[in-house]
Amino acid sequence: METDSMVATALALVAPGKGILAADESTPTMAKRLAAIGLESTEPRRRAYREMLFRTPGLGGFISGVILYDETIRQCAADGTPLVQVLRDQGILPGIKVDAGTKALAGFPEEVVTEGLDGLRGRLEEYAALGARFAKWRAVIRVKGGLPSATCLEANAHALARYAALAQEAGLTPIVEPEVLMDGDHTLDRCAQVTVAVLRAVYDQLARHRIHLEASLLKPNMVLPGQDCPVAASDEEIAEQTIKVMRQVVPAAVPGLVFLSGGQSDQQATARLDALNRKPAQPWQLSFSFGRALQAPVLRAWAGDEANTGAAQDALRKRADLNAAARRGSYVPDMEDA
Repeated sequence: METDSMVATALALVAPGKGILAADESTPTMAKRLAAIGLESTEPRRRAYREMLFRTPGLGGFISGVILYDETIRQCAADGTPLVQVLRDQGILPGIKVDAGTKALAGFPEEVVTEGLDGLRGRLEEYAALGARFAKWRAVIRVKGGLPSATCLEANAHALARYAALAQEAGLTPIVEPEVLMDGDHTLDRCAQVTVAVLRAVYDQLARHRIHLEASLLKPNMVLPGQDCPVAASDEEIAEQTIKVMRQVVPAAVPGLVFLSGGQSDQQATARLDALNRKPAQPWQLSFSFGRALQAPVLRAWAGDEANTGAAQDALRKRADLNAAARRGSYVPDMEDA
């Protein structure tokens, strides 16, 4: 029954026309986002901002789940309602980021490994009791010269698999996020090569740790050239390479891929998601789990002023609606100005 529930959660998260809002920024990251609009980061302000997001009227029509941070899953709205319940009232599933961020991989300069396995079993049990239905863990892979090393791939894939096993033990659907960063001047083909290697390592470890793939989701990067690459790639080329890579490596048992936006602008992420969904039907749902690509226009509209709540919520609803259209392969750039 536990597995059936996790499978149901995975399927609900990638329901047609919907995707995931990543609102799991750590406190330091949230401080940077708020500083960019001239605001100091305080606990009441972070709570007010996220309550504004979660109370957006009609959000549940486009957003299936929200990934929360440890602070947020414990917070209550101004009227005393737990933020988890605010999401439930919208028909949105609450989730939780459980990794502890990256640290230098000893002996391997310029490479990192994600930490957070110590005490994770207990934390997952607590998050489940607080109302979480799914969890997320992010690994970070850098492309540069001969990087990534085989050791870096193995260390991060092993950590992702151990996390996923503990999440399923706690009854939470794991989202597995191995992100190949856009940083650098690598080509589209080089990103494809590295992404294949990363995902092969991840799914090898998931198999060894007996993960129920039907009760899991993959949060991959789209296959993109590095941001400093002199050769640009069209949305069509990116979609073609991304599908080619995923078909080589990702088992059909996985219900869906929830692509990260990872350094792309909000419009780029939407257009490329649309290009993916214009391709012939794939074994998995092709969805999104966007943070900045959903929130950037919202933060600008909000600016910390309660009087701007309506405008900020309109901005979130519009971006969510545009990404819902991209999920159907019906997004066109003219919709941005509608």
